[in-house]
Amino acid sequence: MINLSTRLSKTCGGGMLAIALAMGSVAVSAASLTGAGGTAIYPVLSDWAAAYRKETGTAINYQAIGSGGGIKQIESKTVPFADSDKPLTPNELRKQGLIQFPAVIIGITPVVHLAGVKPGQMVFDGKTLANIYLGKITEWDDPRIKALNPGVALPHLRITVVHRSDGSGTTFNFTNYLAKVSPQWKSQVGSDTSVPWPTGVGGKGNAGVASYVQQIRGAIGYVEYAYTMKTHMIYTRMKNKAGTVVAPKMKTFQAAAANADFSKTEDFYLILTDQPGAESWPITAATYFLMRKDTPRAKNQEVLKFSKWFLNHGQSFASRLDYVPLPPRTVRLIERYWQKELGLSG
Repeated sequence: MINLSTRLSKTCGGGMLAIALAMGSVAVSAASLTGAGGTAIYPVLSDWAAAYRKETGTAINYQAIGSGGGIKQIESKTVPFADSDKPLTPNELRKQGLIQFPAVIIGITPVVHLAGVKPGQMVFDGKTLANIYLGKITEWDDPRIKALNPGVALPHLRITVVHRSDGSGTTFNFTNYLAKVSPQWKSQVGSDTSVPWPTGVGGKGNAGVASYVQQIRGAIGYVEYAYTMKTHMIYTRMKNKAGTVVAPKMKTFQAAAANADFSKTEDFYLILTDQPGAESWPITAATYFLMRKDTPRAKNQEVLKFSKWFLNHGQSFASRLDYVPLPPRTVRLIERYWQKELGLSG
C-alpha cells in the first residue's frame, strides 16, 4: 500500500521532493500516471491531480525533482511524462524523440528575509539583482540598493544569496533574465538549468530555496510566485524593461504572456523573460510537459487525457494560485500538435 494523500516531503536535508498527488490511501493500480520534473508547477499540479482523481479515479504520482531531473527521466524512458520550466529546442526534441507543450504560465520572483520589510515594499532592477548574485553587492545597505529603495530602513547586514542546487527550469529562466540585463553575468555565468554560481548556498527545489530564505536572516532567493503566497514570504517588486516598477501578480504575468504567440513557434519553443510593455513582469515563463513519441500508445493516451482535462477544465485552479491560464486558441494549437506528432487527440 502506498499513501497517495497529497503531500510534499523533503529528504536528504532539502533534497528530492517526492510528491504523490492524489487522494486517499489506495494500492497503485493501472489507473495511475507517474511523472517527474519541475517544482514550480507543484502547487497547481497538486490541485489538478486531486480533482482529476476525484472525477476520473486516476491517480497522478509526481516526483518534484527539478526540471533537469525531469528531462533526464523522460530521456531515459523512466516516466511517461515530465515537466520542465526550460523549453527544449526543436533539435533537442528530435534528437531524443520527444514532444513538448506549455501547461501554464508562471512568474518567478525575488524573495528576501529582512526584519521590518513588508511584502512588495522593496524594489530591484535587473542590474542590481545580477550584482547581488555575482557577489559584487554584499550588504543590504549598499548605496545601489538604497537608491532603489528610498524610505526603506535597510540594515547593515550581510546578504546571503540562496539559489537552486538542482537542475532547475526556474534557474534557467532566472539566469536567462540576468544574462539579458547584465553583460558580466552573460559572459561569466551564463544561463542554464545549472550554472557555476559565483556565491551563495543552494537549496533543492522551489521549496528548498524558500526554506533557506525563511531560515536565514538577510537572505535573498528566487521562487515561483505561488510559493511566496503559500508560505507568506517577503516578495519584492521589479523595475521592468520599460523602466516601470511592477509587482508580481496575475496582471503583470498576463502582460508579459501577451507577447507569447505560440502559433509562430516550432514545438512551442518560447522564452518570456524581459518582455516589453509597461506592465510586464520581467521574469515570466511557460512551464512545459514533455512526452516521448515511442511510449506505448495507450500510456500516451492516458497522459493526453489528463493534459486535455487540465488545459480545458483546470484553469480556474491556476488562476486562484496566480498562474496564467493558457488562452483557448493556444489550447487548440496544442491539441492539433498532439494529433500531428502522436496521432492522438487526448
